[in-house]
Parts: sequence; C-alpha cells; structure tokens
Amino acid sequence: MAVYDPKSLKAEEFINDEEILATLAYADENKHNVELIDQILEKARPKKGDKGYVCQGLTHREASVLLACDIPEKIEEMYKIAEEIKMAYYGNRIVIFAPLYLSNYCINGCLYCPYHLKNKHIARKKLTQEEVRAEVIALQDMGHKRLAIEAGEDPKNNPIEYILDCIKTIYSVHHKNGDIRRVNVNIAATTVENYRKLKEAGIGTYILFQETYHKKSYLELHPTGPKHDYDYHTEAMDRAMDGGIDDVGLGVLFGLEMYRYEFAGLLMHAEHLEAVHGVGPHTISVPRVKHADDIDPDAFDNGIDDDTFAKITACIRLAVPYTGMIISTRENQTVREKLLRLGVSQISGGSRTSVGGYTEEERPHDTEQFDVSDQRTLDEVVNWLMQNDHVPSFCTACYREGRTGDRFMALCKSGQILNCCHPNALMTLAEYLEDYASPETKKNGYEMIERELERIPREKTREIARRNIEDIRNSNRRDFRF
Repeated sequence: MAVYDPKSLKAEEFINDEEILATLAYADENKHNVELIDQILEKARPKKGDKGYVCQGLTHREASVLLACDIPEKIEEMYKIAEEIKMAYYGNRIVIFAPLYLSNYCINGCLYCPYHLKNKHIARKKLTQEEVRAEVIALQDMGHKRLAIEAGEDPKNNPIEYILDCIKTIYSVHHKNGDIRRVNVNIAATTVENYRKLKEAGIGTYILFQETYHKKSYLELHPTGPKHDYDYHTEAMDRAMDGGIDDVGLGVLFGLEMYRYEFAGLLMHAEHLEAVHGVGPHTISVPRVKHADDIDPDAFDNGIDDDTFAKITACIRLAVPYTGMIISTRENQTVREKLLRLGVSQISGGSRTSVGGYTEEERPHDTEQFDVSDQRTLDEVVNWLMQNDHVPSFCTACYREGRTGDRFMALCKSGQILNCCHPNALMTLAEYLEDYASPETKKNGYEMIERELERIPREKTREIARRNIEDIRNSNRRDFRF
C-alpha cells in the first residue's frame, strides 16, 4: 500500500489516493466549521510586509475545506481574498498568449479528445516548416508575442526533432515589427534527455495537463497508447525539472472526474514540486471538457457549473498565491470576465484550435481540438480587458532576463515582481497600440497607459518607462524591458 509522501518521486506516493479520500472526508466534516474556516481564510489573506505583500498559501486539506464550504458569506469572503491576492502579486495585468497547433496526428486513445487514434473522419494535418512560418506571421500580424505550441503524441509524425525544428522556425521569424519572444510547449510526457533538448531550444514553460489524478479513471480514459501509463505521465514534471526546465505548468480537465478529488490532487502536485525542487508550478490551467468533433461533453457525468468553476478558481488562488493562472477560449466572455477577478492572470486571445487555422480567413473546424467559445479578435479582447480595468500585457521580460524558476518565485512570493512587471506590461501594450490596434483600442490604450504610469511607485522607474513609451510612439524602436 502506497504511503503519502510529498517528497517521494513515485506518483502514487505524492498523489496518494488514501490521502485525497481522507482530505475529502476532513473537508466534509468541517465545511460548516466557521471557526476553522475563518482561521483558514485569515491564513490565506495577503499580509503587508517590508518588501510588499506576503501570502502563506494553503495546504491541500485547508483549501479543500474552503471548496466544500457552502456558506454564502464565506464564499464571498473567499472571492474577496482571491482578488486581493491576485492584485498583490500580479496587479491588474493580464498576460496574453495564443495556442499554435502544429499537428493533430496522435497514437493515443483518449476518450475526451477528438485527436484519438480511432477517430477516422477527422482531417489529419501536420504543418511543414513553411506552414509554421506562415502561421507565425499571421499571429505576429495580430500582435502576439507569446505562443503555446501544441501537438498530438506520435513518435513517427511528431518526434522531438520536429518540435525542435518548429521552435527554431518560430523564433526565426521577424516580420515587420513582429517577434515571438516566448514559446511555451504543451506536448506529451517525454524523457529527461528530450526535456534537456527543449530547454536548450529556449522554451519558456513546459505545460502538461494531468487530465485526471484519479488513477482508475485515468486508466479508463486513456485505454490505449503511451499516455495510458499513469505513473510516467504524472512524474513528467520531475523529469522536466531534472532536464533543466525551470518553469512547468500544471492543469486538470475539469469534468472528467469528481472536481473535489481533482482539486486536491492538483494542489498535492504543486506541494510536491515545491517540496522536491523548491519551486512550485509556474502556471496552473483550469480547462473544462468542451464539445469537439467526435466528443460529447455530456457523456462525462462530472461536469461543473459556472459557480462551482468560479469557486475552484478562487480556492486555487488562495492555495497557490504565486502561480500564474490560465483560462483559455474554451470559456465564453462572461465566464472569463468573472474569473479574471478571482485569480486568473493569463488568457488566450484570438485563438484557433485547428492545425493551420490562423492563415485561413474563415475559422476552420475540421481539425479543431475543441470548440472555441470566445471567438473575438485579439483587438476586441485587448479593448475589453482595458474597459474592465485590466492592463493587457505582452511581456516576456522575466523569461529573457533569466528570472525563471526559483528566481522568479523568490521575486513573486515577496511581491517584488510588481516593480518590473507593471512598466514592462505598459511598454508592450504601447508596442501593440502602435503596430496592431484599431483606432478605438489605440485611444483607450494610451489613456490607460497614462493613468497606469502614475501608479508606478518608483519615480526613476516611472520616468524611464515614460521615456521608452515615447520612443515606441515616435520611432520603430521596440523591446524595452526592465
């Protein structure tokens, strides 16, 4: 019988079923224990320190009590604290990215994904390097600076050499004032050697969704293919860090299994990374099962409603205050608007989830991985963010200045990351306004920049940022960063 040990390198010990079940029982016993709930909320609340705000975070057991709690006023307090934490660590900045699908060839049998091997009527496609270049130019013409590349698992069609070639191509494209400055990678679990190759290729974050931490369900949902190996998949982040990758991104696909089980497992994985590597997850994503070719989300009976989804997001923010939280265009505008207040710090915009979709005038559906609920253009998303008092950020400075892994976390956990991130966000927003924005977005953007410059506490930093923004407006100079 496996014993729970967050420092273990064995999947069934750091994601331990008995511990999760005991956690859920503890949460049920205490979900109306107001005294305990108040203690947990007080622990989660950001405290003002000498060098900014400090948050303790919560254990998986403490956070599970909050998630189980159904007392309306306590839920509202969770939401309020989640917003306070988000502002303390990330301010009102929202980082923007886009997914780039390279290939939908896949040899796995995942029951929730239309790319599964048995789906014979989906159009299979793999981008050539020329097609990758064309997609990148289309994304640059929209204004994107940060991509997350996606590919199915297929050693023949999508070997690591293909992924590396694509990364090299992406970084090589300099079109007008466009550059992709950070490539995050979402590909199947692989070897330490291959992770080392990805690191050497200059990737940002390595992202891998667990899908479900419930081992029995995991094996049933992945009946065939290499992804069927639960342990190999779950231990991937340790291999990635052994391969030198500083920043890793976790996530589950909510709706496949009981959400409270997944929530506890997700936090235990974060605790494990912190315990073993001294660095928790750089990002946590919160996708839900959505309709796609050959996939009916109603076939999964663990779906969650919007209110529960919001509560999960807030509780993750309370538990893991330093992590970046990502929500994709799987969700519609209304849901995204609410979750931005509760902890989300990164969103995709203008996304297409089909292979080769960005070069098509009309949105193609024949190779989509899932239906896109938010189909607005990037410019519409940028304008919407600003109207809701969020600063759209295309910043990639920390990654390129070497502020990754424990260096990023040390800054973030002390609240000091705000001293460079806010001016960097404003300078990259100015780049977007000059090179890509519609007249209305440009007008609104510079009004926001003027307001936000005054919020930079250090006078010297504020004046340098102001001077750089003037340079961006009056010349073709780009890529200033603190």
